[in-house]
Amino acid sequence: MNHETHVKKQVSTALLLAAGTGSRLYPLTQNAPKCLAIVKGISILERMITNLMQNGFKRLVIVTGYLESHIRNFLGDQSGDIKIEYVFSPLYKTTNNIYSLWMARKAIEEPFLLLESDLVFEEALLDEMLYPDRIAVAKMQPWMNGTSVTVNQSRQVKAFLANNVDSLGADKFKTVNIYSLSLKSWNRIVKILDKCISDGKVNDYYETVFAEMIADGSLHLEIVSFDDKPWYEIDTIDDLAEAEKLFSSNNHRSRKVLPISKPTFDMPIIECITAPLKAPGTLSVTKKLHDSI
Repeated sequence: MNHETHVKKQVSTALLLAAGTGSRLYPLTQNAPKCLAIVKGISILERMITNLMQNGFKRLVIVTGYLESHIRNFLGDQSGDIKIEYVFSPLYKTTNNIYSLWMARKAIEEPFLLLESDLVFEEALLDEMLYPDRIAVAKMQPWMNGTSVTVNQSRQVKAFLANNVDSLGADKFKTVNIYSLSLKSWNRIVKILDKCISDGKVNDYYETVFAEMIADGSLHLEIVSFDDKPWYEIDTIDDLAEAEKLFSSNNHRSRKVLPISKPTFDMPIIECITAPLKAPGTLSVTKKLHDSI
């Protein structure tokens, strides 16, 4: 007798949105993209590639825009076992991440992990994100703001909430901006993206699409908790300083950073500046609506 069980296959493709100008990190981003900012001696981009390598990814698609040649020169078309492909978004100065995601519609035809290029995190955090239709979240804290979600008893997202929107006392979770999507979900998302772009909504956030689909039942996302684990979203110089503190040797386990295959260092790398930290209670682990990515 054939006892067939339904087992989800791990995703092995990642999509990285890296088109934005990183304006809130200026002047550090004057001559280099934000993803080349250094945190504890490692650029955001190299740390992310290492994390993908160590989690078995085989393909990475990067949506580029601002100073895109720096990213291409840094990574080339192969890093370890990861094949790297690029999609250039020519309207990166006047569009938001909904447009960057839409630009990838023809490059992605399989389940994939969606990430944004201003995140630093330990590779172990991806363990539970390797299966489709999941969303990384952290329990909402008083100093956090930006997009959040409410969750039902089955750990499925009930609703997306805009910044500072109350949900009648319901427990809220901050989105980490990492999603794992099945091909079925992606095909549905692309249809909504097409309509949004056709309607001229190029400055929206893709979360508005996810919110609409969660509300009408066409998208289902299971939460994966990133609580009390080292990760950070970097938008400002203050964020760099806080990430430096978070990823110090005293605050996270040591890890080997794998060398990428074809790094070239003739382009600017953003050196970390130790900025004055904000007063206690004002720093957010991952904060506001992000830069256009």
